[in-house]
Amino acid sequence: MSPSFGSDSGPVLDRFKILIVASLRYPIAEPFAGGLEAHTHALARGLQSRGHSVTVAAAAGSDPDMVGHVFGALPRSGAGERADIMENSAVRIAEHNAFAGLADDLRSGLLGYFDLVHNNSLYPLLVEQAASLPCPMITTLHTPPLPWSQRVLGPGGHRDEHFVAVSEATARSWDGLLHPLVVLNGIDTAVWQAGPGGRGAVWAGRIVAEKAPHLAIEIAKAAGYRLTIAGPIIDQAYFQAEVAPHLDDRIRYAGHLSRHQLAALVGASAVALVTPAWDEPFGMVVAEAMACGTPVVAFARGGIPELLTDASGQLLAPAAGHHLSTAELTAATAAVRKTTVLDRAEVRRQALLRCGDAAMLDGYEHVYQDALAQWELR
Repeated sequence: MSPSFGSDSGPVLDRFKILIVASLRYPIAEPFAGGLEAHTHALARGLQSRGHSVTVAAAAGSDPDMVGHVFGALPRSGAGERADIMENSAVRIAEHNAFAGLADDLRSGLLGYFDLVHNNSLYPLLVEQAASLPCPMITTLHTPPLPWSQRVLGPGGHRDEHFVAVSEATARSWDGLLHPLVVLNGIDTAVWQAGPGGRGAVWAGRIVAEKAPHLAIEIAKAAGYRLTIAGPIIDQAYFQAEVAPHLDDRIRYAGHLSRHQLAALVGASAVALVTPAWDEPFGMVVAEAMACGTPVVAFARGGIPELLTDASGQLLAPAAGHHLSTAELTAATAAVRKTTVLDRAEVRRQALLRCGDAAMLDGYEHVYQDALAQWELR
């Protein structure tokens, strides 16, 4: 098990000047494109609330009240090309130039002085150049190993010693390259408040094949529940093939909602269905639903089992195929029936214990303190 930091690690009284580097694929602005953008926002706001000086470097179009430095813009994605994974030559060049320019500005002092850099970007260049930066850098691993991982972190590669994974499952996926600390993602429980519940089901997230909302549609139909789907349509072809044909008076698409709108929808639902077709590094939508008091039925993939217990929902075996079998639908229907009778106050209490923002901030403060102590001993 990887070392973990949380609210039981004791207080950190130092105040730091921190540069958080965000991904360039989407701006840090509501409505957030996904969990990475929401995490960057929550981390920056939370650190500021604790007295730290925080600058966020992010993409054009980010919230000017949140982002202190816009460090690049990427070309628009072409027809049928997803912005989160597009890899055409124009994007590669623009992304490299943006991060290289940011690193140069850090080294030259053009961005000012920072105690440390928190790399939240998923891009390798800062990891490669960590040793040349004027302060320590912490990198959060939000995914399993990426295509650059072996090249940068393998034998003879560059290595920044301060890595944090967002779950034990994500930390394990980096075995052989790294042994990261673990700090679970946290959510703003003042936004994700307890709701009254309701009679319908909800599915939320980026609408892409790996998030598999079509499986939530199958479960809702089998269990006899209305379903509301919310989130940005990232893969239009997938949406048109797998979601749009099912939309009617019982299966509804609510659009891409702000956090407050989504929290109201989730809080007014009987159950949240979380149906990934990949191993979720953390499972932000699970934590958000729990914070609203809404129990969860989810596939046991990636970090999700670290969040969900019998007191807050039910775990299902991952889907064996693109569609659910009769046996899988029977199991899912039984899980929904067990879950919808859970005590909503206890579901929220589980969220506060496991994934509130206080524990996340405590964890990162201790990581920062350790990184600075090691830096001073160099």
